[in-house]
Amino acid sequence: MAKTLRNRRSPLASVGLHATLLVAAVVAVFPPLWLLVTSFKPKNDAFSTELVTHFTFANYRHVIADTQFLTWFGNSLLVVGITTLVGVFVAATTGYAVSRFRFPGMRPLMWLLLITQMFPVAVLIVPLYNLMASLGLLNQPAGLIVTYLTIAVPFCAWMMKGFFDTIPVEIDEAGRVDGLNPFGTFWRLVLPLARPGLAVTGFYTFVTAWAEVAYASAFMTGEENLTLAGGLQTFVNQYVNDWGSMTAAAVIIAVPAGLVFAFAQRHLVAGLTSGTTKG
Repeated sequence: MAKTLRNRRSPLASVGLHATLLVAAVVAVFPPLWLLVTSFKPKNDAFSTELVTHFTFANYRHVIADTQFLTWFGNSLLVVGITTLVGVFVAATTGYAVSRFRFPGMRPLMWLLLITQMFPVAVLIVPLYNLMASLGLLNQPAGLIVTYLTIAVPFCAWMMKGFFDTIPVEIDEAGRVDGLNPFGTFWRLVLPLARPGLAVTGFYTFVTAWAEVAYASAFMTGEENLTLAGGLQTFVNQYVNDWGSMTAAAVIIAVPAGLVFAFAQRHLVAGLTSGTTKG
């Protein structure tokens, strides 16, 4: 009884907790809400503190009809689609190999995957730019794909390794008894059980490639080569100040990410928690 009384929250503490949560919710919701509201305002009212007084779709029409937004969208779909598919496959196979097999250099490999996550973009962008230039991959989707894979695969391989650790080794042994080789066991028996982990990996890889700005701006020039991240900067820079078009484009860009999250969200919690139950 005494323990129950000690654990019971006081009214003042309850009010403070709910007030803190309310403030945090407002802070989190305000930026995207302001973005959405501004996208429906005339350009002259972009910085007005009032809600929409003259509702208009002019910003959306301008973005779609008068700019190369659809070209940027197509470039992003190409880069993100290939990055996600290749990234999920490489991360899954790497995580499975490290989880199930013991081979020379395994521990240095895992440390290498971890260390690559410690370098900020500002440190890597110049050497990567020089490397891409020497390989002729500037202004090429392949250059961005390779760059994004170097960002996503190390983290996702670590996460998939932890997830595969939770799948019983007896499943692999049963596959070998049935005559399957290691890849067949992985592909036919283990991978179907790893769907939550694959969903997390796919979502992380998608978001990494879809929302990245620094590499996309540095490696791609010319409006016909830009992805959405680079294209957004053409609306607001030192020469142009078109916040209406930028907010409209940002809202459109957010829709695919929201759809991917809605598709994957039922697996996200299970994948994240399962991947942390074993080291």
